[in-house]
Amino acid sequence: MIQVYDLSYSTPEKDLYNKISFTLKKGQHCALIGASGTGKSTLIDMIIDSEKYLFDGSLIVEPDCKIGYVRQFYESDKNSSLTVFEYIAKDFINLESELLRISDEMVTSSDLEPLLEKYQEISDAFEAIGGDNYENIINKKLNLSSLMNCKDLNISQISGGEFKLIQIIKTMLSLPDLMIMDEPDVFLDFDNLNSLKKLINSYKGTMLIVTHNRYLLNHCFDKIIHLENTEIQEFDGRYIDYKFSLLQSKIETLELANADTEEIQRNELLIDKFRAAAGENANASIGQHVNSRVKIQERLLARRIKAPFVDINQPNIVFPSNEINIENKEKIALEVSDLNISFDDALLENINFEIKSNDKAAIIGPNGTGKTTLLQYIAKNDHPSIKFDEGINVAYLSQIKGETLDESSTVNEEFFNAGFKTYDEIISCIRKYGFDGEIATKKIGSLSGGEKNILQIAKFSKEKTDMLILDEPTSHLDTYSQIALEKAIEGYKGAILMVSHDFYTISNCMDYVLLIEDKNIRKVNMKKFRQMIYKNHFDKDYLEIEKKKKEAEIEIDMALNDNDFELAKSLSIKLESILKSF
Repeated sequence: MIQVYDLSYSTPEKDLYNKISFTLKKGQHCALIGASGTGKSTLIDMIIDSEKYLFDGSLIVEPDCKIGYVRQFYESDKNSSLTVFEYIAKDFINLESELLRISDEMVTSSDLEPLLEKYQEISDAFEAIGGDNYENIINKKLNLSSLMNCKDLNISQISGGEFKLIQIIKTMLSLPDLMIMDEPDVFLDFDNLNSLKKLINSYKGTMLIVTHNRYLLNHCFDKIIHLENTEIQEFDGRYIDYKFSLLQSKIETLELANADTEEIQRNELLIDKFRAAAGENANASIGQHVNSRVKIQERLLARRIKAPFVDINQPNIVFPSNEINIENKEKIALEVSDLNISFDDALLENINFEIKSNDKAAIIGPNGTGKTTLLQYIAKNDHPSIKFDEGINVAYLSQIKGETLDESSTVNEEFFNAGFKTYDEIISCIRKYGFDGEIATKKIGSLSGGEKNILQIAKFSKEKTDMLILDEPTSHLDTYSQIALEKAIEGYKGAILMVSHDFYTISNCMDYVLLIEDKNIRKVNMKKFRQMIYKNHFDKDYLEIEKKKKEAEIEIDMALNDNDFELAKSLSIKLESILKSF
């Protein structure tokens, strides 16, 4: 379906690909993964329209390949007056109407031949996409994605997550040879995410999907293309098996690197010894020994293991907090009392909850139930039903484009406005978060979604806070940044109120969830939350297997930290047997 060979491409800002090669065969479901800003969306754009790019190497897409594309952001049809069924069936209905029009024209026309040819052409196109049975086909897809209750609703009445699934169904029913989706999971609640998983797995055609979502990665793909540091690695198999292969590579790489480091240190001591001796004695042979050892050292340093898919630069996310929170666990940081939010209709009614100074709470609920709106009300803090503790310092991360980042500003300007004093201070900060210094002069609007999110988070490092309000903080983040974010959340000493649909982040970091249902909110402990998710979406043994997998991974990390490579290898065998249970 796709053949890429020795493809190199650079933008004025950075090199994206250096002689990358990969193939995508018919019928494969492929995940395109990699850190934010590595060029995944650009690569997709090149596949769709290679002629607008100047690149070295070859990029061959099968001739006459029909590509269906679901964009990362796509809202232009959201205000359509069509019902959900009419929106999905639009192409079918148009072809059907055209067939009826030609039939009517045949009745009065004296020149039937061109009309017959046109009729046959449209009839073939109608039949090719299953037109004779299109209502039944649409109903099956709506049932599969749990959207049958939306069938007769107007497009404007459904949530953003439901609309994303509707776009995917519409694209699938056009029967493309290659279906491409760029982060289709962003902002989907867990039920809609599960529907997306079903749609992907039910599709018989070829798929190329950019995603960082760990749930989809673990359940949907039989090929992985990993783009990192201008290079590509491809893997035929499940993501969970690919991750295990990376772990094995990491163990081997660290063992070799450790041996090299010891040899470099020994050689450095010999160089210092010979140089000291050369300083005391004007002996040509000692000088030769120094030169010889320096050349050996250069070779050792040059052969250091290059592992772009193992040693990946993770952001060093830190949320500084005021230490007073450690001793004040019962203090109320935020109290919401009898809050009502409505637009044309009531969205939320009689909302009551409190967040203590060390609480980590996630607001969850289906798409369209008012989670982001509730967080905006709280962040603005201009409503009598919302009360923060006196003097509390709050930081807010928004998912709304332009709300907390000025897209027209450069990174430098944004950070100066956030209180950073010098250029060097900004560069030092953004480098800790995985960026090179050159990004400082770029416009915010030119960055990827993941880069924008990380920049918002980086701004939090400027000052100590008592509470973080986070709206979908993992959206667009690559898996490495998600894990780094989770570590930062776990280490934060203040309160956190977070909207998220990421089951893993909630499960790994939160103390409890605030569940929105029936326009109200109720507190649910983590044990019950996990049971709710696993009961509805996983096999009964999945939770126990997932727990054993995480424990084994932690044991391996501890062994590697101690440079106990034999133990790490032994534990990896144990992990491999656990993975076979998935």
